[in-house]
Amino acid sequence: MKIRAAGLLDLARIEEMHRSADIRLSEAEPPAARLWSLLSSTLSALLPLTQETLIYVAEDNGKVVGFIQASGQPLGLDLRRANVLQVLNLQVADESDSDEVALALVEHLSNQALERGALRLFVRLPDGHPLLPAFRLRGFRQYATEVVVYADKPVMASEQFPEGVRPVKRGDNHMLYQLYRKVTPQGVSQLEAPSYREWRAMHGGEWTGRLAARGSDKHEYVVDRIELVGWVKAERSSGARPDTLNFMVLPEGPLPGELADFGLSLLGDSEAPAWSSLRHYDSHMIDALRGRGFSVLLTQLLLVKELAVLVPVREKGLVPSFG
Repeated sequence: MKIRAAGLLDLARIEEMHRSADIRLSEAEPPAARLWSLLSSTLSALLPLTQETLIYVAEDNGKVVGFIQASGQPLGLDLRRANVLQVLNLQVADESDSDEVALALVEHLSNQALERGALRLFVRLPDGHPLLPAFRLRGFRQYATEVVVYADKPVMASEQFPEGVRPVKRGDNHMLYQLYRKVTPQGVSQLEAPSYREWRAMHGGEWTGRLAARGSDKHEYVVDRIELVGWVKAERSSGARPDTLNFMVLPEGPLPGELADFGLSLLGDSEAPAWSSLRHYDSHMIDALRGRGFSVLLTQLLLVKELAVLVPVREKGLVPSFG
């Protein structure tokens, strides 16, 4: 088996494998999971192949039997400047040995990313995904869990909204970063956004799990009580896509429930279903949404592989001088 960079002549075969995987998903999964696949940043979410991504294929006896795809972070970043990559796709042909091909592709991508100067590789996978062992055996470790909650008809519990809620304005970014650091465990924030500049690059991007529905009517608010204690973004989506709610909030008193109700109020008279992507440490927000008609649609594992470890150089001690 040979691993090499994908060429133009491989794109038809890659798209064929991708369509085959979509068909299997449609046949096997319940309607809500099929709906989730439209926006998910899991392996089933494929950026257009013409975008700036790395694609490698596994070739056996002249036939492409698998491929892996990765992009810089944030998505679309020039790969020459990217030091963080996210795996977008890993697929193996039905007739091939999934374990052997997947392991070889993950290993090859890791080596190529390191040669390009990347420091980390990220991937998100549904819990129990058959390709999960390929990543774990190649050094990926779980650093967080993502919980996607979904409601066909969400219902507000009350019209008691948070005190201090106002629209986001220019100048809020630094305070929003401070809120992010407060609500995010240090082990996660140090991987995803150890600095304000890196947080700005990823803020709102799909790779963080904060979903973004394209072509939607967006409203973004913060809860300002001298410092920011909450943030909500509501997106009324067009077409068949559901409405999207995103939250960051301190786990204080009635604040999560009040912010959930306020977020739902921003959707107005929309009759579309709604969903929200949260992390395991957002349990207070998950509980608030459960009380408003949401249920867990999908659990995903967020994995990372450290490609290069920065080791601080020990300073030389002072050497006594005699004579």
